[in-house]
Amino acid sequence: MGIPCSLDTGKSFMVLCRRLVHVAFFCFFVALAHGQVRYSIPEEMNKGSVVGNIVQDLGLDVKRLKSGRARIFTEDSREYIGLNVDKGTLIVRERIDREELCAQVSPCSLHFQIILDNPMELHGIDVEILDINDHAPVFPKKETSIDIGELALPGARFSLDNAHDPDVDLNSLQTYTLSLNDHFALKEVNGNDGIKYVEMILKASLDREQQEKHSLILTAFDGGSPPKSGTVKISVSVMDVNDNAPVFSHPLYRASLSENSPKGTFVARVHASDKDKGTNGDVVYSFSSSSGKALDSFRIDANTGDITVNDDLDYEKMKQFQLTVEATDMGGLKDSCKVTIELIDVNDNAPVISVISFYNPVAEDSDPETVIAMLNVKDADSGKNGQVKCSITPPLPFKIKQSTTNFYTLVTDQVLDREITQGYNITIMVSDEGSPSFSSNKTLTLKISDVNDNAPVFQRHSYTAYVMENNSPGVSIFAVTATDRDSGNNARISYFLEDLSVNGVSASSYISVNAESGEILAIRSFDFEQTKEFNIRVKAQDGGNPPLSSNVSVRIIIQDQNDNAPQILYPVQTGGSVVAEMVPRSAEVGYLVTKVVAVDVDSGQNAWLSYKLQKATDRALFEVGAQNGEIRTVRQVTDKDAVKQKLTVIVEDNGQPSRSATVNINVAVADTFPEMLSEFTDFTHDKELNDNLTFYLVLALAVVSFLFIVSIIVILSVKCYRWRRERIFYKSGSNLPVIPYYPPLYADVGGTGTLQHMYNYETYRTIDSGKSDVKYARPPTESIISLDTSGTQSLTHAKKKQLANDLEDQVRCTA
Repeated sequence: MGIPCSLDTGKSFMVLCRRLVHVAFFCFFVALAHGQVRYSIPEEMNKGSVVGNIVQDLGLDVKRLKSGRARIFTEDSREYIGLNVDKGTLIVRERIDREELCAQVSPCSLHFQIILDNPMELHGIDVEILDINDHAPVFPKKETSIDIGELALPGARFSLDNAHDPDVDLNSLQTYTLSLNDHFALKEVNGNDGIKYVEMILKASLDREQQEKHSLILTAFDGGSPPKSGTVKISVSVMDVNDNAPVFSHPLYRASLSENSPKGTFVARVHASDKDKGTNGDVVYSFSSSSGKALDSFRIDANTGDITVNDDLDYEKMKQFQLTVEATDMGGLKDSCKVTIELIDVNDNAPVISVISFYNPVAEDSDPETVIAMLNVKDADSGKNGQVKCSITPPLPFKIKQSTTNFYTLVTDQVLDREITQGYNITIMVSDEGSPSFSSNKTLTLKISDVNDNAPVFQRHSYTAYVMENNSPGVSIFAVTATDRDSGNNARISYFLEDLSVNGVSASSYISVNAESGEILAIRSFDFEQTKEFNIRVKAQDGGNPPLSSNVSVRIIIQDQNDNAPQILYPVQTGGSVVAEMVPRSAEVGYLVTKVVAVDVDSGQNAWLSYKLQKATDRALFEVGAQNGEIRTVRQVTDKDAVKQKLTVIVEDNGQPSRSATVNINVAVADTFPEMLSEFTDFTHDKELNDNLTFYLVLALAVVSFLFIVSIIVILSVKCYRWRRERIFYKSGSNLPVIPYYPPLYADVGGTGTLQHMYNYETYRTIDSGKSDVKYARPPTESIISLDTSGTQSLTHAKKKQLANDLEDQVRCTA
């Protein structure tokens, strides 16, 4: 079916086109005014669509958004717009339906704030939601019936149900058209509420006998591009006789009532009169379906036209109601009127406090005016009922400041001290100016964080500690304790030893301090004879940043004890060889065998030493001087005395308790070395029981043989050179006697122990080489021989050279 178009309709479409062009050009236009940013976006945008670049429009940068923990605060719980902090853009988080959000209110805007911290900033954002033509006009019913008396005169009006289009402006309902017919035309009426109402006007008289039923199509168009439409089928039944319709006394009724009016409260009375008589003049009142949601809030008496409250009213949800009342007579004739009901606000809402940001804890060194919390206080009432006052109870070092409408900040008013008060319970009281007044409160528990403003304090100015000498390393000497009024890490005290000099050495080599407990520990064992006392300084340092510290002096006194046993200096005890003192069998009484030399590092009577003969092979042969440690023979040595004599001497100090040391001395009673060596070879075997002894002996013999061969080769190679230098010798044709054999177990122990020993070789030569001889002479004061217990010969380089020279001389003499 075609749609008729008049000149006025064409102009309307041109205006509509211009408005659509303007919307397209300024859809994302941004305006900055009074610190707020405003955007315009169409409804039904996809999730993730960009609304605007908030960084550019607010003069910020992305780093500021991140450091300030930028976030969106809305006064309701639903967020349609989100913030992309990484890009600094506002994006669509949820599908926005303008009709669901604002219904018929225009313009439709979303209001929210962007909050940044450090420093705190608040930016208001308005996003206008532009309508798109996403709804077609819809009639309440798909089909409606109208009864018209056949005596109805041309010009009679019949109210039709309005189509409803939730869109606004051009996209809302614009015009109606009626299918072509000979009897009816349409008339559009603009109501005081801005809604277009449609009436069907009778153009020509009806004749029931000619046509009893008329079927019409009513079409509603919106102003979208392309336009959308909705239809309803109108069935007209021609009734006989009843030719007067009811007429309301006023086309518009107004009423007002308080929002807290209970159910059944009278609102208004409407009245319509009908000139017909009898039942055709009886009028029935009802609400038109075009009243929408208001139908649930009110009811009308069908006979009297009294309108009463049917449900709870809330000014904060709906401030005004628009009702359409129809009066219908028994003949089906109708008339309609409008009833506008205004609600009066009542102070029935207490203020609501929302904590947007709460900085807890706050440092005790915070400056006055430091922001503690940001609050949003809102009262849903209007006028004075919605005006609020904020205060803090009881009086505390804080105050409330209003930043913008409905936004308040809680700031410090004085300098805080955690050591006096560790925290506060801040009760924020909010009351409105209604009558009676409503109030609410919220308590914030604020903790005061510690700042390192107190240094550790020792209990005393100085300390004195005692430690017994010869202590074990790691023993506890003393403990120092410091306290700190701060808390947490700022009160966590660590103890350190300051690097002082003690006897020219760093104190850290004597003492250590437990960093946690302040316990002073000895690193080494102390000796009263060396150090009687010394002073150290301990530092207590807290864990703050920067740390604070204090020092205390500690005097450590060392107490003496008999902690050192005598030490044997001579004879030296060796583990690899047997040391023997040789006593000739011709020794007289009182012959000095050797002397035990011992020392005690203690002082005083703890260092007085006495010597005793503890064990001896023959106690009747030797004695030890109690004071000097000299071992002498007691009687004449005889041939019956054993060659091997073993003495054990004990050295004791005079301490309490006494300490002692022992030394084993091997004495050989013999006149010659071979005799002594033959005896002590077995003695060596008694001490060294080793399964590999044979192997070492063979190895030693091989080494000696190798050295001997090498020596012969060297001698032969240099004999000519030697011959020129030693011209004092003469050639002899006699045979050279056999070189005396010296045991390979001789070893030079010169330079060992505390007493130096050496052996001298004297050579006696004559012109007759056959009478030449070599003998060994020992100084009278020396009687020690070192025997290698492994059975191998140990020769120094000097003795090897001496032996080589002797052999060379013998070869030259033979030559």
